[in-house]
Amino acid sequence: MTDRPESAVPIGAPLDAKVSPRYAACPKCGHAPLPDDQTLPAACPACGLILAKYGVASPRQRRLPDELSATGASASTSFASYLQHAVELVRFVPTKVDPIHFWARVALLCVFAIWGVSLIGMDYRTGEIGQSFLHRPLLIFHEAGHVVFMPFGQFMTILGGTLGQLIMPAVLLLALLIKNRDPFGASIGLWFLGVSLLDVAPYAYDALQPQLMLLGGRTGEEGGHDWIYLLTQTGLLPRAHAVGWWFHKMGAIVVLLACYWGAWVLWQQRRRLAAVETLEGE
Repeated sequence: MTDRPESAVPIGAPLDAKVSPRYAACPKCGHAPLPDDQTLPAACPACGLILAKYGVASPRQRRLPDELSATGASASTSFASYLQHAVELVRFVPTKVDPIHFWARVALLCVFAIWGVSLIGMDYRTGEIGQSFLHRPLLIFHEAGHVVFMPFGQFMTILGGTLGQLIMPAVLLLALLIKNRDPFGASIGLWFLGVSLLDVAPYAYDALQPQLMLLGGRTGEEGGHDWIYLLTQTGLLPRAHAVGWWFHKMGAIVVLLACYWGAWVLWQQRRRLAAVETLEGE
């Protein structure tokens, strides 16, 4: 008998049972011929492989692909739901827009846009932004970050200064966006995050050839310079100028993005305000 069916269902087996195929040669060692009857307890004469058990999935194994598929679909649905909710928060426009608040926000955005552009234009290589008004409050959060991250070891303690001044505006952004449902206010929080990145740039740039005066009244060559330590530990000290450049460019992008977001939100509010005025006029 040379022609063999690929599989056969044993008598008495459930109709949906997983059935092993019938083999012309042993799938493990290649021995042939094999017994015609490959149901239990038939085995390969050469290696002893139980033919009926080879390649047969357990009930758990058979369920696994479906479970993984369901899990993947659930995760995909959850991610899509979170993404949609995030987009709704970013684009949220209140049903009623107060004209006074609207025009006050327009003026505020103009101030922050001009201020942001002036901060971007400051020379990060000389630490010019250190003379700006915003450097001082950012410095408070920088020093607080050292304390907050102190339990996590020396590296995180020192990195915590930079993290502290970046986390503060990020928390402000999320609070205004999620809790207050105020995307315009959140855009200002994003603006502060961008400015904080601009403020980090000179400190990182200075690590290669320390010139900036630190709080202790000395330059980083004498110790106490966060970014000399961080870049030395990570092997990036020779690339300190590139790191400073990266912080400055990222800060500039975030500041400009924040201004665009705020302008877009106000434009949508203006459209809502115009629509309400049209309805009231009718």
